[in-house]
Amino acid sequence: MAEFALNEDHIAVRDLAMDFAREKIAPHALEWDEKKHFPIDVIAQTAKLGFGGIYVKEDIGGSGMTRFDAALIFEGLAYGCPAVSSFISIHNMCAGMIDRFGSQAQRETFLPPLLSMEKFASYCLTEPAAGSDAAALKTRAVRQGDHYVLNGQKQFISGAGNERGFYVVMARTGDEGPRGISTFLVEGGTPGLSFGANERKMGWHAQPTRAVIFEDCRVPVENRLGAEGEGFKFAMAGLDGGRLNIGACSLGGAQSALDKALAYMKERKAFGKRLDEFQALQFRLADMATELEAARTLLWRAAAALDAHAPDAAKLCAMAKRFATDIGFDVADRALQMFGGYGYLADYGVEKIVRDLRVHRILEGTNEIMRLIVAREMVGR
Repeated sequence: MAEFALNEDHIAVRDLAMDFAREKIAPHALEWDEKKHFPIDVIAQTAKLGFGGIYVKEDIGGSGMTRFDAALIFEGLAYGCPAVSSFISIHNMCAGMIDRFGSQAQRETFLPPLLSMEKFASYCLTEPAAGSDAAALKTRAVRQGDHYVLNGQKQFISGAGNERGFYVVMARTGDEGPRGISTFLVEGGTPGLSFGANERKMGWHAQPTRAVIFEDCRVPVENRLGAEGEGFKFAMAGLDGGRLNIGACSLGGAQSALDKALAYMKERKAFGKRLDEFQALQFRLADMATELEAARTLLWRAAAALDAHAPDAAKLCAMAKRFATDIGFDVADRALQMFGGYGYLADYGVEKIVRDLRVHRILEGTNEIMRLIVAREMVGR
């Protein structure tokens, strides 16, 4: 990576994701968006490509790939649909947490159905009154013998309520603050587990977003990940990679929007010339391509740092997430402008990308929180 070039393995995994996106996702993306359809059967097909456990270790059946590989995969999948790719990213973030922090018994019990995508994992941290201030969460888990009883509500949970659901839940077992939080693995169908209505959203229509509600939900003690009080640490560790993934999804969506705009400009004429022959528009295209490449380079740098367990990895992941999601949305928005009035119509698929990418600047930690993480590293807090 010192030469900023992809090797043969990188190219192969990127092309695998891109080919799947072009063949299985892109042709249906507008229909899924319009009908608010969650394409679980198509998503499950990515398990055969090894995308159910991208960075889960191979001893349990995972793909054992790197965070750098994952960035290439999620960018490729997002070229077909950012909403679909983003859900697969969240699923992998959860599987990665279990692989990294779970006991061998937990890995053997919970990972196989996630790797095969017989089950889909959702990450349950955010609450109605605890978004950016995640350590203030109120969902509580009280131990009663060989079970914990969970009560509370999670908000904005991607993939929640589907028939293959599985939930990685952060809940309070101790005092206020991050040290009082533990992580639990909750199977779909557990008594006391229920869901709110599917949220009406600006974008990401191809995946459900619901509240996850716990009412005297009994979870076996062996479903606790790690020791009591370690849950917030696990949640934040998962988010470092998740931030790279969502940045990669922004790049894939934006690249698709740019490519759509370029193709349109080669065909559309105004004032007797093709749009791509106007120098002013050529300059815009050049800026968009340059900014995407700069964001991609920073994302790769952060992914390499996370793979190497570099001390500045968390800071670089925050930088890359902030930059890639801001640039991705901005490039998609400018691509829409290239279409003129047609860009505002659903037919060309660019307005969908703009709607999908807008939320990337909010989830996995808002971009304001990303700035806070970077600034605190800089001033030594």
